[in-house]
Amino acid sequence: MVRIGIVTGGAQGIGKGIVQHLIAEGWRVASIDKDGAAARALATDMPTDRLLSLQADVGDEAGVADAFAAIGQWLDGDEAPGIDLLVSNAGLADPVSGPIERLSLKDWRQWQDSHVTGAFLMTRAAVPLLRARKGSIVLMASTRAIQSEPQCEAYAAAKGALLALNHALAISLGPDIRCNAILPGWIETGPWAKPSARKAAEHRDVDREQHPVGRVGEPRDIAATVAFLASEGAAFITGQQIAVDGGMTRKMIYAH
Repeated sequence: MVRIGIVTGGAQGIGKGIVQHLIAEGWRVASIDKDGAAARALATDMPTDRLLSLQADVGDEAGVADAFAAIGQWLDGDEAPGIDLLVSNAGLADPVSGPIERLSLKDWRQWQDSHVTGAFLMTRAAVPLLRARKGSIVLMASTRAIQSEPQCEAYAAAKGALLALNHALAISLGPDIRCNAILPGWIETGPWAKPSARKAAEHRDVDREQHPVGRVGEPRDIAATVAFLASEGAAFITGQQIAVDGGMTRKMIYAH
């Protein structure tokens, strides 16, 4: 039976890397991305009937409903009902929201809606499909949920909320559905951007040296972890948060 996954924010960056990895492993994947140009470019870059590339805002209830209607048509007649995996990866990528005293409620809500409300709406819609195949959910949090730079309150709060949502879902949806969270560290996404924004990776020695593994991360590092969490090898893992950061959050740094 062919495995089926849904990846939000799947047309660029980490999400695109996940889509590419899953399809290379034989999955059928529906990608949902707010950026229409990126969604179209993904379909052009990967001309296969195992990919459905959709444009939708996961923070919008009607947009999510329309996306799942399209996915339902795409899956119509499949050998078995349901899906095996939801990767909730979409969300505003810029972590810097500026000084808290000047952060508007509108901007605050944009960060929360894109990450947290989007994860809620997608999960709510996907649960019946996931139950049908006893699938799993992966929420894309961030190491910024557990450590911070200045002026990143909106992003940090959104990613922290995903960690709480993760363990709550694991308890509520088990044993039929497992849920885990990944906390990416510094992941280079320039080469995985849409064509108009694509750029080569340029890293200094200091960038590499601050990682105990000696390099900056790539989407493939996150994709491999997603694939593992969706596999039978992870059948006893749920409610967990896994940092994929080259060891940065374990490195003690003192200013000298």
